[in-house]
Amino acid sequence: MQKREQSKLGGAAGGSAPPPAKRGRPVGSGTNAAAAAAATAAAAAAGDVIAPSSLLGPSLQVHSAFAEQNNKRIVLALQSGLKSELTWALNSLTLLSFKEKDEVRRDATPLAKIPGLLDALLQVIDDWRDIALPRVLTKTPRVRLLGANSAVTGFGNEYETLNYGDSSHPSVASGSSNKEVSAQKITAKPRPSGWWFEEDGLFNLDEEGRIEKQQCAVAASNIIRNFSFMAENEIAMGQNRHCLETMFQCLEDYVTEDEELVTNALETIMNLGPLLDLRIFSSSKPSYIKMTEKRAVQAIMGMLGSAVRGWHCAAAELLGRLILNPDNEPFLLPFAPQMYRRLVDIMSFPAGDAQAAAVGALYNLAEVNMDCRLKLASERWAVDRLLKVIKTPHPVPEVCRKAALILENLVLEPQNKPQLLAFENAFAEMLFSDTRYADSFARILHELTSRPSNKVASARGIWGM
Repeated sequence: MQKREQSKLGGAAGGSAPPPAKRGRPVGSGTNAAAAAAATAAAAAAGDVIAPSSLLGPSLQVHSAFAEQNNKRIVLALQSGLKSELTWALNSLTLLSFKEKDEVRRDATPLAKIPGLLDALLQVIDDWRDIALPRVLTKTPRVRLLGANSAVTGFGNEYETLNYGDSSHPSVASGSSNKEVSAQKITAKPRPSGWWFEEDGLFNLDEEGRIEKQQCAVAASNIIRNFSFMAENEIAMGQNRHCLETMFQCLEDYVTEDEELVTNALETIMNLGPLLDLRIFSSSKPSYIKMTEKRAVQAIMGMLGSAVRGWHCAAAELLGRLILNPDNEPFLLPFAPQMYRRLVDIMSFPAGDAQAAAVGALYNLAEVNMDCRLKLASERWAVDRLLKVIKTPHPVPEVCRKAALILENLVLEPQNKPQLLAFENAFAEMLFSDTRYADSFARILHELTSRPSNKVASARGIWGM
Protein backbone atom coordinates (compact mmCIF):
# COMPACT_ATOMS: atom_id res chain seq x y z
CA MET A 1 0.00 0.00 0.00
CA GLN A 2 2.89 2.35 0.76
CA LYS A 3 4.38 1.61 -2.64
CA ARG A 4 1.10 2.48 -4.31
CA GLU A 5 0.92 5.82 -2.48
CA GLN A 6 4.55 6.64 -3.22
CA SER A 7 4.09 5.91 -6.91
CA LYS A 8 1.08 8.23 -7.02
CA LEU A 9 3.00 11.07 -5.37
CA GLY A 10 5.96 10.51 -7.66
CA GLY A 11 3.79 10.60 -10.77
CA ALA A 12 2.07 13.77 -9.66
CA ALA A 13 5.33 15.58 -8.94
CA GLY A 14 7.25 14.50 -12.05
CA GLY A 15 4.64 14.86 -14.80
CA SER A 16 3.92 18.06 -16.69
CA ALA A 17 0.16 17.89 -16.07
CA PRO A 18 -1.14 16.54 -12.74
CA PRO A 19 -3.76 13.79 -12.92
CA PRO A 20 -7.33 14.66 -11.91
CA ALA A 21 -8.50 13.69 -8.46
CA LYS A 22 -10.28 10.35 -8.36
CA ARG A 23 -13.75 9.82 -7.03
CA GLY A 24 -13.96 9.15 -3.33
CA ARG A 25 -10.56 10.66 -2.58
CA PRO A 26 -10.12 13.65 -0.26
CA VAL A 27 -9.76 17.14 -1.62
CA GLY A 28 -6.11 17.77 -2.38
CA SER A 29 -5.32 14.40 -3.96
CA GLY A 30 -5.14 15.94 -7.41
CA THR A 31 -4.06 19.46 -8.43
CA ASN A 32 -3.47 20.74 -4.92
CA ALA A 33 -1.24 17.80 -4.00
CA ALA A 34 0.75 18.24 -7.21
CA ALA A 35 1.21 21.96 -6.53
CA ALA A 36 2.36 21.24 -2.98
CA ALA A 37 4.83 18.64 -4.20
CA ALA A 38 6.17 21.03 -6.84
CA ALA A 39 6.58 23.80 -4.27
CA THR A 40 8.41 21.43 -1.94
CA ALA A 41 10.76 20.34 -4.74
CA ALA A 42 11.46 23.98 -5.68
CA ALA A 43 12.25 24.87 -2.08
CA ALA A 44 14.61 21.91 -1.77
CA ALA A 45 16.37 22.91 -4.99
CA ALA A 46 16.82 26.46 -3.69
CA GLY A 47 18.53 25.14 -0.60
CA ASP A 48 15.80 25.90 1.91
CA VAL A 49 15.80 23.62 4.92
CA ILE A 50 12.28 22.41 5.71
CA ALA A 51 11.52 20.70 8.94
CA PRO A 52 10.10 17.19 8.39
CA SER A 53 7.21 17.92 10.75
CA SER A 54 6.01 20.73 8.51
CA LEU A 55 5.51 18.31 5.64
CA LEU A 56 3.15 16.05 7.55
CA GLY A 57 0.24 18.50 7.79
CA PRO A 58 -2.15 18.82 10.71
CA SER A 59 -2.45 15.94 13.14
CA LEU A 60 -5.28 14.93 15.46
CA GLN A 61 -4.82 13.36 18.86
CA VAL A 62 -7.47 10.80 19.79
CA HIS A 63 -7.95 9.86 23.41
CA SER A 64 -7.11 6.23 24.10
CA ALA A 65 -10.49 5.61 25.79
CA PHE A 66 -12.52 7.20 22.99
CA ALA A 67 -13.46 3.90 21.33
CA GLU A 68 -14.49 2.26 24.61
CA GLN A 69 -16.63 5.22 25.64
CA ASN A 70 -18.30 5.73 22.26
CA ASN A 71 -18.43 2.25 20.71
CA LYS A 72 -22.23 1.98 21.00
CA ARG A 73 -22.72 5.49 19.70
CA ILE A 74 -20.51 4.77 16.68
CA VAL A 75 -22.45 1.63 15.81
CA LEU A 76 -25.81 3.39 16.16
CA ALA A 77 -24.59 6.29 14.03
CA LEU A 78 -23.57 3.88 11.26
CA GLN A 79 -26.91 2.12 11.44
CA SER A 80 -28.92 5.35 11.34
CA GLY A 81 -28.32 6.09 7.67
CA LEU A 82 -28.25 9.84 8.40
CA LYS A 83 -25.56 11.81 6.63
CA SER A 84 -24.38 13.83 9.63
CA GLU A 85 -24.19 10.76 11.89
CA LEU A 86 -22.45 8.68 9.22
CA THR A 87 -19.89 11.41 8.60
CA TRP A 88 -19.02 11.66 12.29
CA ALA A 89 -18.77 7.89 12.72
CA LEU A 90 -16.67 7.35 9.58
CA ASN A 91 -14.28 10.18 10.48
CA SER A 92 -13.87 8.84 14.01
CA LEU A 93 -13.23 5.28 12.81
CA THR A 94 -10.77 6.44 10.17
CA LEU A 95 -8.65 8.04 12.91
CA LEU A 96 -9.01 5.09 15.26
CA SER A 97 -8.19 2.45 12.64
CA PHE A 98 -5.18 4.26 11.17
CA LYS A 99 -1.86 2.99 12.43
CA GLU A 100 1.64 3.97 11.43
CA LYS A 101 4.00 1.21 10.34
CA ASP A 102 6.31 1.54 13.34
CA GLU A 103 3.67 2.59 15.83
CA VAL A 104 2.93 0.28 18.74
CA ARG A 105 -0.44 0.92 20.34
CA ARG A 106 -0.57 -1.18 23.45
CA ASP A 107 -3.95 0.26 24.37
CA ALA A 108 -5.45 -0.11 20.89
CA THR A 109 -9.01 -1.43 20.87
CA PRO A 110 -9.71 -4.40 18.56
CA LEU A 111 -12.39 -2.48 16.70
CA ALA A 112 -13.53 -5.42 14.58
CA LYS A 113 -14.57 -7.22 17.77
CA ILE A 114 -16.91 -4.47 18.97
CA PRO A 115 -20.41 -5.98 18.74
CA GLY A 116 -22.13 -4.93 15.54
CA LEU A 117 -19.40 -2.59 14.27
CA LEU A 118 -18.17 -4.69 11.36
CA ASP A 119 -21.71 -5.45 10.16
CA ALA A 120 -22.65 -1.78 10.48
CA LEU A 121 -19.71 -0.79 8.27
CA LEU A 122 -20.62 -3.47 5.77
CA GLN A 123 -24.17 -2.13 5.73
CA VAL A 124 -22.85 1.24 4.55
CA ILE A 125 -21.15 -0.51 1.62
CA ASP A 126 -24.25 -2.60 0.95
CA ASP A 127 -26.40 0.55 0.79
CA TRP A 128 -24.17 1.85 -1.99
CA ARG A 129 -24.04 -1.55 -3.67
CA ASP A 130 -27.85 -1.61 -3.79
CA ILE A 131 -27.85 1.66 -5.72
CA ALA A 132 -24.99 0.57 -7.95
CA LEU A 133 -26.69 -2.69 -8.95
CA PRO A 134 -28.12 -2.92 -12.50
CA ARG A 135 -31.75 -1.92 -12.81
CA VAL A 136 -32.84 -5.39 -13.94
CA LEU A 137 -31.86 -6.93 -10.61
CA THR A 138 -34.32 -7.02 -7.74
CA LYS A 139 -33.20 -5.87 -4.34
CA THR A 140 -34.23 -7.63 -1.18
CA PRO A 141 -35.53 -5.35 1.58
CA ARG A 142 -33.04 -4.63 4.34
CA VAL A 143 -34.26 -4.07 7.87
CA ARG A 144 -32.87 -0.80 9.22
CA LEU A 145 -32.74 -0.43 12.98
CA LEU A 146 -32.64 3.36 13.04
CA GLY A 147 -33.76 6.07 10.68
CA ALA A 148 -36.53 3.95 9.14
CA ASN A 149 -39.12 6.73 9.49
CA SER A 150 -36.89 9.60 8.40
CA ALA A 151 -38.08 11.20 5.20
CA VAL A 152 -34.83 13.16 4.92
CA THR A 153 -31.49 11.45 5.61
CA GLY A 154 -29.30 14.38 4.56
CA PHE A 155 -27.96 12.85 1.35
CA GLY A 156 -28.30 14.81 -1.87
CA ASN A 157 -31.28 17.08 -2.49
CA GLU A 158 -33.89 15.20 -0.49
CA TYR A 159 -34.93 18.23 1.53
CA GLU A 160 -35.45 20.40 -1.56
CA THR A 161 -37.36 17.58 -3.23
CA LEU A 162 -39.55 17.15 -0.17
CA ASN A 163 -40.66 20.80 -0.18
CA TYR A 164 -40.98 21.14 -3.95
CA GLY A 165 -44.66 22.00 -4.33
CA ASP A 166 -45.90 18.80 -2.70
CA SER A 167 -47.61 18.95 0.64
CA SER A 168 -48.92 15.41 0.44
CA HIS A 169 -45.61 13.95 1.53
CA PRO A 170 -45.02 13.84 5.29
CA SER A 171 -42.24 15.77 6.96
CA VAL A 172 -40.20 14.63 9.92
CA ALA A 173 -42.65 14.78 12.82
CA SER A 174 -43.49 12.94 16.00
CA GLY A 175 -43.47 9.20 16.35
CA SER A 176 -47.27 8.85 16.27
CA SER A 177 -47.61 10.79 13.03
CA ASN A 178 -44.86 8.71 11.47
CA LYS A 179 -46.71 5.53 12.40
CA GLU A 180 -49.93 6.87 10.84
CA VAL A 181 -48.07 7.83 7.69
CA SER A 182 -46.43 4.41 7.44
CA ALA A 183 -49.86 2.79 7.80
CA GLN A 184 -51.22 4.99 5.02
CA LYS A 185 -48.32 4.00 2.78
CA ILE A 186 -49.16 0.34 3.24
CA THR A 187 -52.87 0.69 2.49
CA ALA A 188 -52.92 3.46 -0.10
CA LYS A 189 -51.59 3.29 -3.63
CA PRO A 190 -48.30 5.05 -4.30
CA ARG A 191 -48.71 8.56 -5.63
CA PRO A 192 -46.72 10.00 -8.51
CA SER A 193 -44.94 12.32 -6.06
CA GLY A 194 -43.44 9.26 -4.38
CA TRP A 195 -41.32 8.58 -7.44
CA TRP A 196 -38.91 11.24 -6.21
CA PHE A 197 -38.09 8.99 -3.27
CA GLU A 198 -37.55 5.78 -5.25
CA GLU A 199 -34.06 4.89 -6.46
CA ASP A 200 -35.49 3.50 -9.69
CA GLY A 201 -37.97 6.34 -10.14
CA LEU A 202 -38.43 8.09 -13.47
CA PHE A 203 -37.61 11.51 -12.02
CA ASN A 204 -34.75 10.49 -9.78
CA LEU A 205 -31.88 12.71 -10.95
CA ASP A 206 -30.23 13.23 -7.56
CA GLU A 207 -26.69 12.36 -8.61
CA GLU A 208 -25.27 14.37 -5.72
CA GLY A 209 -26.82 11.95 -3.24
CA ARG A 210 -25.41 8.96 -5.14
CA ILE A 211 -21.92 10.45 -5.07
CA GLU A 212 -22.17 11.10 -1.34
CA LYS A 213 -23.28 7.53 -0.66
CA GLN A 214 -20.41 6.28 -2.80
CA GLN A 215 -17.92 8.32 -0.81
CA CYS A 216 -19.32 6.88 2.42
CA ALA A 217 -18.91 3.36 1.01
CA VAL A 218 -15.30 4.10 0.02
CA ALA A 219 -14.58 5.47 3.50
CA ALA A 220 -16.13 2.39 5.13
CA SER A 221 -14.06 0.08 2.92
CA ASN A 222 -10.91 1.99 3.86
CA ILE A 223 -11.70 1.51 7.56
CA ILE A 224 -12.26 -2.23 7.03
CA ARG A 225 -8.97 -2.38 5.15
CA ASN A 226 -7.22 -0.69 8.08
CA PHE A 227 -8.78 -3.24 10.43
CA SER A 228 -7.35 -6.10 8.37
CA PHE A 229 -3.78 -4.91 9.01
CA MET A 230 -4.20 -5.45 12.77
CA ALA A 231 -3.42 -8.99 13.90
CA GLU A 232 -6.08 -8.93 16.62
CA ASN A 233 -8.79 -8.39 13.99
CA GLU A 234 -7.82 -11.10 11.49
CA ILE A 235 -9.73 -14.02 13.02
CA ALA A 236 -12.92 -12.03 13.58
CA MET A 237 -12.88 -10.74 10.00
CA GLY A 238 -11.75 -13.99 8.36
CA GLN A 239 -14.65 -15.87 9.93
CA ASN A 240 -17.26 -13.22 9.09
CA ARG A 241 -19.12 -14.45 6.02
CA HIS A 242 -20.84 -11.11 5.45
CA CYS A 243 -17.45 -9.38 5.27
CA LEU A 244 -15.98 -11.84 2.78
CA GLU A 245 -19.09 -11.86 0.60
CA THR A 246 -19.15 -8.07 0.37
CA MET A 247 -15.44 -7.84 -0.44
CA PHE A 248 -15.61 -10.53 -3.14
CA GLN A 249 -18.69 -8.92 -4.67
CA CYS A 250 -16.74 -5.67 -5.03
CA LEU A 251 -14.03 -7.62 -6.85
CA GLU A 252 -16.62 -9.13 -9.20
CA ASP A 253 -17.72 -5.68 -10.35
CA TYR A 254 -14.25 -4.19 -10.71
CA VAL A 255 -15.06 -2.95 -14.22
CA THR A 256 -17.84 -0.60 -13.09
CA GLU A 257 -17.12 -0.12 -9.37
CA ASP A 258 -15.07 2.69 -7.83
CA GLU A 259 -11.34 2.02 -8.14
CA GLU A 260 -10.51 2.81 -4.54
CA LEU A 261 -13.37 0.65 -3.26
CA VAL A 262 -12.08 -2.30 -5.32
CA THR A 263 -8.50 -1.70 -4.16
CA ASN A 264 -9.54 -1.61 -0.50
CA ALA A 265 -11.57 -4.82 -0.91
CA LEU A 266 -8.67 -6.60 -2.63
CA GLU A 267 -6.15 -5.56 0.01
CA THR A 268 -8.53 -6.62 2.78
CA ILE A 269 -8.90 -10.11 1.29
CA MET A 270 -5.14 -10.33 0.69
CA ASN A 271 -4.42 -9.51 4.34
CA LEU A 272 -6.89 -12.21 5.43
CA GLY A 273 -5.56 -14.68 2.84
CA PRO A 274 -3.56 -16.96 5.17
CA LEU A 275 -6.66 -17.49 7.33
CA LEU A 276 -9.19 -17.63 4.50
CA ASP A 277 -11.09 -20.88 3.95
CA LEU A 278 -13.30 -20.76 0.85
CA ARG A 279 -15.59 -23.40 2.35
CA ILE A 280 -17.15 -20.63 4.43
CA PHE A 281 -19.35 -19.81 1.43
CA SER A 282 -21.03 -23.22 1.71
CA SER A 283 -21.17 -23.29 5.51
CA SER A 284 -24.24 -22.91 7.70
CA LYS A 285 -23.42 -19.29 8.55
CA PRO A 286 -26.07 -16.80 7.36
CA SER A 287 -25.49 -15.56 3.82
CA TYR A 288 -26.25 -12.05 2.57
CA ILE A 289 -25.16 -12.19 -1.08
CA LYS A 290 -25.18 -15.94 -1.88
CA MET A 291 -21.51 -15.97 -2.81
CA THR A 292 -20.07 -19.37 -3.82
CA GLU A 293 -16.53 -20.74 -3.88
CA LYS A 294 -16.48 -20.75 -7.68
CA ARG A 295 -17.63 -17.14 -7.92
CA ALA A 296 -14.98 -16.10 -5.40
CA VAL A 297 -12.19 -17.72 -7.42
CA GLN A 298 -13.58 -16.25 -10.64
CA ALA A 299 -13.50 -12.81 -9.03
CA ILE A 300 -9.82 -13.30 -8.18
CA MET A 301 -9.11 -14.47 -11.72
CA GLY A 302 -10.77 -11.34 -13.04
CA MET A 303 -8.44 -9.22 -10.95
CA LEU A 304 -5.48 -11.33 -12.07
CA GLY A 305 -6.32 -10.53 -15.69
CA SER A 306 -6.67 -6.81 -15.03
CA ALA A 307 -4.33 -4.35 -16.68
CA VAL A 308 -3.89 -2.41 -13.43
CA ARG A 309 -0.52 -3.40 -12.00
CA GLY A 310 -1.55 -3.08 -8.37
CA TRP A 311 -4.56 -5.31 -8.93
CA HIS A 312 -2.94 -8.21 -10.78
CA CYS A 313 0.05 -8.15 -8.42
CA ALA A 314 -2.22 -8.35 -5.38
CA ALA A 315 -4.34 -11.07 -7.02
CA ALA A 316 -1.22 -13.15 -7.74
CA GLU A 317 -0.06 -12.80 -4.16
CA LEU A 318 -3.55 -13.71 -2.93
CA LEU A 319 -3.59 -16.91 -5.00
CA GLY A 320 -0.22 -17.85 -3.55
CA ARG A 321 -1.60 -17.43 -0.03
CA LEU A 322 -4.87 -19.27 -0.67
CA ILE A 323 -3.20 -22.36 -2.12
CA LEU A 324 -1.27 -22.85 1.13
CA ASN A 325 -4.51 -24.08 2.70
CA PRO A 326 -5.17 -27.65 1.43
CA ASP A 327 -8.91 -27.12 1.86
CA ASN A 328 -8.82 -24.47 -0.89
CA GLU A 329 -7.19 -26.74 -3.48
CA PRO A 330 -10.42 -28.27 -4.89
CA PHE A 331 -11.69 -24.77 -5.73
CA LEU A 332 -8.43 -23.35 -7.12
CA LEU A 333 -7.00 -26.24 -9.15
CA PRO A 334 -9.77 -26.22 -11.84
CA PHE A 335 -8.47 -22.75 -12.76
CA ALA A 336 -4.80 -23.82 -12.70
CA PRO A 337 -4.20 -23.63 -16.50
CA GLN A 338 -5.52 -20.06 -16.60
CA MET A 339 -3.44 -19.16 -13.54
CA TYR A 340 -0.22 -20.49 -15.07
CA ARG A 341 -0.80 -18.71 -18.36
CA ARG A 342 -1.44 -15.36 -16.72
CA LEU A 343 1.33 -15.70 -14.11
CA VAL A 344 3.85 -16.51 -16.83
CA ASP A 345 2.69 -13.39 -18.68
CA ILE A 346 3.14 -11.29 -15.55
CA MET A 347 6.72 -12.57 -15.19
CA SER A 348 7.51 -10.86 -18.51
CA PHE A 349 6.55 -7.43 -17.14
CA PRO A 350 9.51 -5.15 -16.35
CA ALA A 351 8.11 -4.18 -12.93
CA GLY A 352 9.95 -5.94 -10.14
CA ASP A 353 6.93 -6.26 -7.86
CA ALA A 354 4.93 -7.95 -10.62
CA GLN A 355 7.68 -10.53 -11.17
CA ALA A 356 7.98 -11.15 -7.43
CA ALA A 357 4.23 -11.73 -7.05
CA ALA A 358 4.11 -14.12 -10.01
CA VAL A 359 7.16 -16.13 -8.89
CA GLY A 360 5.81 -16.36 -5.34
CA ALA A 361 2.46 -17.71 -6.56
CA LEU A 362 4.10 -20.22 -8.93
CA TYR A 363 6.41 -21.38 -6.15
CA ASN A 364 3.46 -22.31 -3.94
CA LEU A 365 1.50 -23.84 -6.82
CA ALA A 366 4.44 -26.03 -7.85
CA GLU A 367 4.53 -27.49 -4.35
CA VAL A 368 0.94 -28.78 -4.49
CA ASN A 369 1.13 -31.99 -6.57
CA MET A 370 2.60 -33.64 -9.66
CA ASP A 371 -0.18 -32.45 -11.94
CA CYS A 372 0.61 -28.82 -11.15
CA ARG A 373 4.28 -29.32 -11.99
CA LEU A 374 3.44 -31.04 -15.27
CA LYS A 375 1.09 -28.27 -16.38
CA LEU A 376 3.54 -25.54 -15.42
CA ALA A 377 6.42 -27.17 -17.33
CA SER A 378 4.23 -27.52 -20.43
CA GLU A 379 3.25 -23.85 -20.30
CA ARG A 380 4.96 -21.94 -23.10
CA TRP A 381 7.70 -19.50 -21.99
CA ALA A 382 7.46 -20.64 -18.35
CA VAL A 383 11.02 -22.03 -18.05
CA ASP A 384 12.46 -19.29 -20.24
CA ARG A 385 11.03 -16.50 -18.10
CA LEU A 386 12.03 -18.17 -14.86
CA LEU A 387 15.59 -18.22 -16.17
CA LYS A 388 15.37 -14.56 -17.14
CA VAL A 389 14.32 -13.63 -13.61
CA ILE A 390 17.52 -15.30 -12.34
CA LYS A 391 19.79 -14.00 -15.12
CA THR A 392 18.71 -10.35 -14.92
CA PRO A 393 18.84 -10.75 -11.83
CA HIS A 394 15.83 -9.67 -9.82
CA PRO A 395 16.80 -7.07 -7.18
CA VAL A 396 15.38 -9.27 -4.41
CA PRO A 397 17.57 -12.41 -3.98
CA GLU A 398 14.68 -14.35 -2.45
CA VAL A 399 12.74 -14.08 -5.74
CA CYS A 400 15.68 -15.56 -7.67
CA ARG A 401 16.00 -18.35 -5.12
CA LYS A 402 12.33 -19.25 -5.49
CA ALA A 403 12.63 -19.23 -9.28
CA ALA A 404 15.54 -21.69 -9.04
CA LEU A 405 13.56 -23.90 -6.65
CA ILE A 406 10.63 -23.94 -9.08
CA LEU A 407 12.94 -25.30 -11.77
CA GLU A 408 14.20 -27.91 -9.32
CA ASN A 409 10.64 -29.03 -8.61
CA LEU A 410 9.86 -29.26 -12.31
CA VAL A 411 12.85 -31.45 -13.12
CA LEU A 412 11.86 -33.99 -10.46
CA GLU A 413 9.03 -35.19 -12.73
CA PRO A 414 10.31 -37.58 -15.44
CA GLN A 415 7.65 -36.38 -17.88
CA ASN A 416 9.12 -32.87 -17.79
CA LYS A 417 12.62 -33.88 -18.89
CA PRO A 418 12.03 -33.56 -22.66
CA GLN A 419 10.90 -29.95 -22.25
CA LEU A 420 13.72 -29.06 -19.85
CA LEU A 421 16.49 -30.66 -21.90
CA ALA A 422 15.99 -27.89 -24.46
CA PHE A 423 17.40 -25.50 -21.83
CA GLU A 424 20.40 -27.68 -20.95
CA ASN A 425 22.93 -25.18 -22.28
CA ALA A 426 21.27 -22.34 -20.37
CA PHE A 427 21.40 -24.37 -17.18
CA ALA A 428 25.10 -25.10 -17.73
CA GLU A 429 25.80 -21.44 -18.33
CA MET A 430 24.08 -20.48 -15.07
CA LEU A 431 26.03 -23.20 -13.28
CA PHE A 432 29.40 -21.65 -14.13
CA SER A 433 28.42 -17.96 -14.22
CA ASP A 434 26.39 -17.49 -11.02
CA THR A 435 27.88 -19.02 -7.91
CA ARG A 436 24.89 -18.09 -5.74
CA TYR A 437 22.63 -20.62 -7.45
CA ALA A 438 25.29 -23.05 -8.70
CA ASP A 439 24.08 -25.80 -6.34
CA SER A 440 20.51 -25.56 -7.66
CA PHE A 441 21.55 -25.77 -11.30
CA ALA A 442 23.99 -28.60 -10.55
CA ARG A 443 21.10 -30.60 -9.08
CA ILE A 444 18.93 -29.72 -12.07
CA LEU A 445 21.53 -30.94 -14.55
CA HIS A 446 22.16 -34.06 -12.51
CA GLU A 447 18.44 -34.93 -12.45
CA LEU A 448 18.14 -34.27 -16.18
CA THR A 449 20.82 -36.75 -17.23
CA SER A 450 21.43 -39.23 -14.42
CA ARG A 451 18.21 -41.14 -15.03
CA PRO A 452 17.35 -40.71 -18.72
CA SER A 453 13.77 -41.63 -19.52
CA ASN A 454 14.31 -42.30 -23.22
CA LYS A 455 16.96 -42.70 -25.91
CA VAL A 456 16.76 -39.05 -26.96
CA ALA A 457 17.55 -37.89 -23.43
CA SER A 458 20.38 -40.42 -23.21
CA ALA A 459 21.92 -39.15 -26.41
CA ARG A 460 21.70 -35.48 -25.46
CA GLY A 461 22.56 -35.71 -21.77
CA ILE A 462 26.20 -35.23 -20.86
CA TRP A 463 25.93 -34.08 -17.24
CA GLY A 464 25.97 -36.41 -14.28
CA MET A 465 27.16 -39.47 -16.28
